[in-house]
Amino acid sequence: MSWKVANLCADRIFGSAARKQIIMFLADKASDDGSGIWCSKGTIQRHTELGESTVKRTITDFLREGILVETGRRPCKNGFTVIYRIVLDRVMALESSAEPDEGTGSTVDPVQRDPGRGSRADGVPGPRWTPNHPETIHKPPTRKRAVAAVDERVEKICAAYPKDRQRGKAASVSAIAEALAEGIDPDDLLRAVQAYATESAGFTRSKVCFSDNWFAARRWQRFLEAMAEERQARTALTADHHTRLAAWVRDRSPMCKHITGPQVTALVAAGLVTDGQLRAAGLAG
Repeated sequence: MSWKVANLCADRIFGSAARKQIIMFLADKASDDGSGIWCSKGTIQRHTELGESTVKRTITDFLREGILVETGRRPCKNGFTVIYRIVLDRVMALESSAEPDEGTGSTVDPVQRDPGRGSRADGVPGPRWTPNHPETIHKPPTRKRAVAAVDERVEKICAAYPKDRQRGKAASVSAIAEALAEGIDPDDLLRAVQAYATESAGFTRSKVCFSDNWFAARRWQRFLEAMAEERQARTALTADHHTRLAAWVRDRSPMCKHITGPQVTALVAAGLVTDGQLRAAGLAG
């Protein structure tokens, strides 16, 4: 367990409650450098109580975004378990969840030792209460903008359903909002609706499903699983390609001249090559 990695992840915004919950569970298993995370997706699912597809999709997204990298595999009774490493530099690049310090203007002595009943040097009286006093009135949270953004995404997903099969908008919107609250990526859900619309374009009316039933029955699930499998396959393909590129670097192969700058960055982030190896291969500086 690494408090260093856990504190770092806790202070960053990952985009959803499910993503935050999964990265915090992984951070709890990591060493101080983010490495040595050995736990299966089934273990993550049991401990976080999230859905199987949510865990699989999130891990795949983390790999694609460079937040996680695979560093090896360890045999287990079901075959093997992937060993991961959290890329600390990538996590540090994420937006901080700390409240911005907007400040209240400068004073001669900005430290308040009591509730501040007297006047300041500039003649402006101090606040009546200290900030943590029970009668202090704090600014209300600005949730309107966040709610509006969620509603806009829900409306967009609902509107993407084939027009001739739209029915029960309130029920559809409710089911979509529930899915998003569980951590389902809105872009993925939108793509699932679009994939279904394409797939069912030639169906007769007896074979199609109205939107309220389709969302309530979570028929988008199979499309999300197919997308997750496709992403996992792409990730594996990328990993194999990076392994081959890393071998070129270590062997100082003439093929190194074909390795691009972004690929070098990816190899370093994955811990597949060192700066010394890059310099020896003519790829550094």
